[in-house]
Formats: sequence, C-alpha cells, structure tokens
Amino acid sequence: MNKPLRRKGSAAASRTRLDSAAPIVPTFRAKRVLTSEQFYQKIQYAILEHRLAPGTKLAEERLVALSGMSRSKIRPVLARLAHEKLVELIPNRGAFIASPSIKEARELFFTRQLIEPAIIQLLCESAESTGIEKLKQHILMEAKARLAGDRVTIIRLSGEFHILLAELAGNDILVRMMRELTAQTCLVITLYDSANTPACPNNHHGDIIEAIEAKDVKLATQRLTSHLREVENTLRLEVDVEAEVDLTSIFA
Repeated sequence: MNKPLRRKGSAAASRTRLDSAAPIVPTFRAKRVLTSEQFYQKIQYAILEHRLAPGTKLAEERLVALSGMSRSKIRPVLARLAHEKLVELIPNRGAFIASPSIKEARELFFTRQLIEPAIIQLLCESAESTGIEKLKQHILMEAKARLAGDRVTIIRLSGEFHILLAELAGNDILVRMMRELTAQTCLVITLYDSANTPACPNNHHGDIIEAIEAKDVKLATQRLTSHLREVENTLRLEVDVEAEVDLTSIFA
C-alpha cells in the first residue's frame, strides 16, 4: 500500500518507536478467551471509534495475552483484516493498522458515492415504518452521545448509521461492503481530519431519514452525497498522528 509523506512526529515515527521498543512482557491476562469473531469485532470497533491509530503495531505476543487466543487463531483474523484493508501485514515486521494514502482516501469517498445512492434507492422503495423507526432511534442515540460529549460513541454511531442503512435495504453484500468502507473511512478521518471535528454534522442523518420516509429518492440521494462530500472536504492533506495506543484498553 502506498504511504503519504509524513512529517516528523507522525504515525511513521510512532511506528519506529513501537518497533524499536524492548520486547513486550505481558502484564495483563485476558479474563476470558475470545472467539475469532469477538477478536475481529474488538479491532474493528476500536477503528470505528478512532481508538486504534493508523500505524499502530499489533504485536502478536501482546494480542495473545490480551485475547487469550493462540497465535494460530489470531493470524487468520489479522489476515481477514488485511483483506479488508484495515491492517497491513509486513514480512518480518508484523501487523500494523493500515495507513491509507491520500489517493486511497479520495478513491474511498468516490466509491462510497457510487454505492450509497443505490442503498438509498432500495430504502426509498422498500422501507417500512419499523425500519424508519430504527433509523430515528439511532439518531436519538447520536444526539444523546453529543449531549454527553461522548466523542468515542459519537464516532462509532456515525459510522454505524451508514451500515444500518445497508442492513435495512436488505442486501447482505452491500452490508458487508459498507462495514469495510466505514471502517476504512474511520482510518482516513483519523489520519487526515482534525481531532476536534465532528464525525458527521449533527443534522445530516436526520435530513436523510426525512427524505427516505417521504420516499423521495432524488432528495435523499442529494442529501446523502452532499453529506459525504462535506465529510471528505474536512480532510487535510497532511498527517499529524503521534499518539501511541495502549492495547490493553481495546481488549479490556
């Protein structure tokens, strides 16, 4: 995967620090053994919540201690995450949270603007009152998280809104694609967006639901694509990721 140029103090520097550190001696042991799916979800949710920064090394010995799983079970999950472009596997160095390039970031948003209007069309044609209610309940949870200033939950819920749209559209392939695209988007935002910028403007999701409920495909599509463009336009063409991550907090 091509990497954007990084200035001093960036994720690349963090990666060097992590690589050069002394061997990790596990001081934390998992309270229970995770299944492969639970392990996968822990990593994916941490990416959705911006708690795993691009470039973070996923040291196998640490993952074994935290998850209670064996290396032979962890490696297929890392391979799955690599297939989804969320993890990069580097020979003789290990697994790292992926660092999408600027080109890849633009391609990601381009792809979402191709796929998500189709989801909107399906929803406008088939959405029932129960589905609309689920969407409304979801944005109520978003509003509650905003009121509480819970940025981690806001970020996760903002991404899950787009996944929920695909689930309600009833297309399993689109759901799988949106899960991958949403997690990749979170990595892009972590790299190129200001830490204090809202994950999604707080009125956009409600406006999209309103148009879907009215079965107005054109308006719902316009609002969705405008929403994606606005998020993309907040991206900076530079990298400023310095924080090292405590994996213990991810698997606690």
